[in-house]
Amino acid sequence: MATHHRTARTALAIVLAAVPLTLATAGVGHAESSTVAVAAVGLDDAHKKDIAMQLVSSAENSSLDWKAQYKYIEDIGDGRGYTAGIIGFCSGTGDMLDLVQHYTDLKPGNILAKYLPALKKVNGSESHSGLGTAFEKDWATAAKDTVFQKAQNDERDRVYFNPAVNQAKADGLRALGQFIYYDAIVMHGPGSDSDSFGGIRSAALKKAKSPAQGGDETAYLKAFLAARKVVMKKEEAHADTSRVDTEQTVFLNAKNFDLNPPLKWKVYGDPYSINS
Repeated sequence: MATHHRTARTALAIVLAAVPLTLATAGVGHAESSTVAVAAVGLDDAHKKDIAMQLVSSAENSSLDWKAQYKYIEDIGDGRGYTAGIIGFCSGTGDMLDLVQHYTDLKPGNILAKYLPALKKVNGSESHSGLGTAFEKDWATAAKDTVFQKAQNDERDRVYFNPAVNQAKADGLRALGQFIYYDAIVMHGPGSDSDSFGGIRSAALKKAKSPAQGGDETAYLKAFLAARKVVMKKEEAHADTSRVDTEQTVFLNAKNFDLNPPLKWKVYGDPYSINS
């Protein structure tokens, strides 16, 4: 993740939009159809959020079991040091430091608190100095602690999920677009430089208007995904764009703007599905 600044925690509000649903009702010898309004929920709906976490986990961890990733930690060789936890907190970009600090605020004297000085020193680099095998083992131990799990959830929401969903709603995007923003901010980090989420969004807006600006939702999201692929291909660790090509673009081409199951997709050639 890119280096970021702390932002205030924001409360999310579910945006309800009326969409048509045709229901067939049985009559005597024939069927009648009627149109009713149903509420389309945003990605901050609990079930939609769980779907989003499964989708991200399929790309980040080759598994839909995102809750098994609290203990995950490794150096994937991308120059960001350790990558760990449910959305890939990195020792070299500041979000792992913020996470361990938040955990320590919630639970002083926890097993990871002693690594705060080392995390401050390695921030901005790929170094493992002061961390290493002991840190990896202690991370796995901490992952069993529900307070550490809460800390990971909190930081995911504060730094990535809430800003992405809020911005997507402001841009007039439904659940699919909200997820597309979220997946991008997880990989590229918040910020305004050209290779960050903000830069990708700016590049997209130069090619197409957002729905909030009166633009077409499909055209805008295609522009956003195209801009993201340009950034992904700049870095070897992210050069495989299948999470865009055989996942998000599949949903977009199906016009599944509400990200409703069943969902079928592939990442790195591996097939996944969410049926409900």
